[in-house]
Amino acid sequence: MIKNRVVYREFGTPEEDDSEQKEIDLPPQQQNPRIQVTRRGKGGKTVTEITGFQTTTENLAKLTKQLKNQCGTGGTCKGQAIEIQGDCSQKILQILLGLGYKAKISGK
Repeated sequence: MIKNRVVYREFGTPEEDDSEQKEIDLPPQQQNPRIQVTRRGKGGKTVTEITGFQTTTENLAKLTKQLKNQCGTGGTCKGQAIEIQGDCSQKILQILLGLGYKAKISGK
């Protein structure tokens, strides 16, 4: 199986890979995450979703672990979003504001 099969390319070199996006790592003061409590698509379970991060996957994984520990619940990191089990929106808002993020609760 051929991974990258270019049929025609007018400009650029074959080594350039346009499909890979560079990860942006902004400081917390320049990020505006949104916190939303939802039950959609989760089998009726309540989940707190935090979206709007512009950081690397490693930093997002560290933040996910910190939020899970401080909320005392499980959770996961999916793409550029964090999902925490249960309705922890107020607690997460206080944690993110303390870390310097400009977080807001949406969907209420």
